[in-house]
Amino acid sequence: MKPLKTLINARNITVPEDFFEKVEHYKTLLEKWNKVHNLTGAKTLHQIDEFIVDAITPLTFLPPLKKAMDIGTGAGFPGMILAIAMPQTHFTLVEPLSKRASFLQFVKADLELDNVDVKPLRVEQLESEPYDLITSRAVTDTGMLLKLSKPFCTEGTLLLFYKGEKVYDEIDKSLDYTIIEAENRHYLLIKR
Repeated sequence: MKPLKTLINARNITVPEDFFEKVEHYKTLLEKWNKVHNLTGAKTLHQIDEFIVDAITPLTFLPPLKKAMDIGTGAGFPGMILAIAMPQTHFTLVEPLSKRASFLQFVKADLELDNVDVKPLRVEQLESEPYDLITSRAVTDTGMLLKLSKPFCTEGTLLLFYKGEKVYDEIDKSLDYTIIEAENRHYLLIKR
């Protein structure tokens, strides 16, 4: 099992100096909370490391952004991890399950992440406002994600959906999109 730093460096992903310190603290908190609350299917540190690398791989192709939203953040993938890696971007993490939202709120406070807001709601309950980036991983199909994202899109909004191989069956060819393939993941990037 390779260390997280080695996995990230192998993909040429640039992260802030304090990223590894913060993410190791996040992993400790996740491991502790997961035993009691079953927040994620990632049970081993190796699986958590894989989820972290998966979450931040888009840093290799995303432009600088001011404001982002993650729909269905769960235990923090990808939203919390991206927020740690992108301190200049303000992230709104939308998670309706109270145990997961409580965990995200605890991580935000414990890591002093001023660039994070946790919304313990369904995305349909949020007030409409524009975002530069909207992400989602393992929530629903692309068509439904497009519908859920619509109130938060403006011209130039990027939609980044973490998908598997079935992404090719879900994509509307009339959209302005790119599919970036990585190991075990397809990143669907749609420009509005």
